[in-house]
Amino acid sequence: MRNPETLALRRIVTMTVFFTLLSSRSFAQNGVPTLPADAVIRQLDSQVRELRAVVEEMRAENAQSRAEMRELRQELQDTRTLLAPLAAAANASQPSTQAAQPATRSETNPAGGVSSEAQNLFQAASGGDLANRVQSLEETTQLLGSKINEQYQTKVETAAKYRARLSGIVLMNAFHNVGASDNLDLPDFAVPVAPGSQGSSAGATLRQSEIGLEIFGPTLAGAKSSANVVFDFAGGFPETSNGVNFGIARMQTASLRLDWQHTSVVAGQDSLFVSPLSPTSFASLAIPAFAYAGNLWGWTPQLRLEQRIALSGQQTLTLQAGVLDNLDWEPPSSPYYRAAQAGEESGQPAYALRTEWSRPFFNHPLSFAAAGYFGRQIWSWDRYVDGWGGMTDWRMPITSRLGLSGEFYRGRGIGGLGAGIGRAVLFGGNPYDATTRIRGLDSSGGWSQLKFQLTPKIELNGVFAEDDAFASDIRGFASDTNNFGTILGRNHGQMGNIVYRPRSDLLLSAEFRRLHSFPVYSSPNTTNQVNLAMGVLF
Repeated sequence: MRNPETLALRRIVTMTVFFTLLSSRSFAQNGVPTLPADAVIRQLDSQVRELRAVVEEMRAENAQSRAEMRELRQELQDTRTLLAPLAAAANASQPSTQAAQPATRSETNPAGGVSSEAQNLFQAASGGDLANRVQSLEETTQLLGSKINEQYQTKVETAAKYRARLSGIVLMNAFHNVGASDNLDLPDFAVPVAPGSQGSSAGATLRQSEIGLEIFGPTLAGAKSSANVVFDFAGGFPETSNGVNFGIARMQTASLRLDWQHTSVVAGQDSLFVSPLSPTSFASLAIPAFAYAGNLWGWTPQLRLEQRIALSGQQTLTLQAGVLDNLDWEPPSSPYYRAAQAGEESGQPAYALRTEWSRPFFNHPLSFAAAGYFGRQIWSWDRYVDGWGGMTDWRMPITSRLGLSGEFYRGRGIGGLGAGIGRAVLFGGNPYDATTRIRGLDSSGGWSQLKFQLTPKIELNGVFAEDDAFASDIRGFASDTNNFGTILGRNHGQMGNIVYRPRSDLLLSAEFRRLHSFPVYSSPNTTNQVNLAMGVLF
């Protein structure tokens, strides 16, 4: 049997040739010059290629439609399988129904493709009267209709016809603070209470809500290509009435990936792969929890290569190497134009390496990793600092419900990664004077989290974190007046939270956080925050 699409193509080509020849003859009879034979052939060849492209596109759309129809037929068959015993039970007598219930349950196999929601409805109806069974039948019908509609709701159309997935979270945070901090809703370190202030505050925000889009591209040289971008609304506040409620959208990450079976290439603005972990917190998504108290972080443009090596006993060795934009977190000099930072002034990127060993343990990953970082910075008047750091991170399941994770670092001049409480260098005098000495700030820090999975839906987390800038590098060399603000010698944090997920797309969280910050030349400050969060994931 001939393919209908092939027959249609042949008919279209035949008609095209016929009308072309007819037009050519008509032009010749009317005295209009005819096209040369080779020109006619080229024109026909071009039309045939266009028609083939149209037919290929129709063929792809038909294949997609057939796949969707097969899925719908399978769901309809599952529903018929479910309703058949229910109809038989409704027509039988009550004693017969009770006797048939065990057999009916044994015949309904969850692995056969019947949805869990439909099974629950059927089991609830099996023990009730006829009215309950009729109501269950109506709910099952509505469930089937919702699944059919889902075929359209879960699609995101793209111009390139590649599959895309939209995800994110709508997150509301209500908070109460006692003490003062650098940021009301997302405190990073404590500051002195302003004169005349009560020292306490309360508020709410939704600017930590996130929107992400993931695109699955074609296969290239055996690698699956993909891209993703994530936005939130924590980019600042417009200068208008109630501007604190109108958070400015900002890009967190945007990257492209090529993934082979054991190798990946990643290019884009992504998280620091030398410090991949963060404490669990829904009170701090716009900035990772304890970002300036021992948790190195940054969404940095980078190009990296990942190689995964399978070892015996389900063990995996992962090797990562990459180059990063050499940033030191200087504030932009202009809101519209970009100037080179000290790291970029060096004319070379920053370099990073990481190796990780991992294996499954209690159905959770057990892993240990070590990493290194180097980036040269050239400040004004040819004053340079070599920033370097060594990092380690771990994930250790203690039992199936209890786990320990954390990170530790030691480095110099890596304020661009959040170390030294965000400070990379110290100035011994006027920063703009060519004779002023400069020194990279030595610092160390880290964090550790204990996670307890109380139930499948409830987890408890406790975190201790600290960033320690070496006071010996500061005293006698630098002062607050020459270094753009107060120099913090130590920033200590503690946190405890409970996360409840009644559904996979709904979460509730309550968190208490305490920050204790120690300036080098003044008294320590403390701030406490209670944060209640509610989020809907999509």
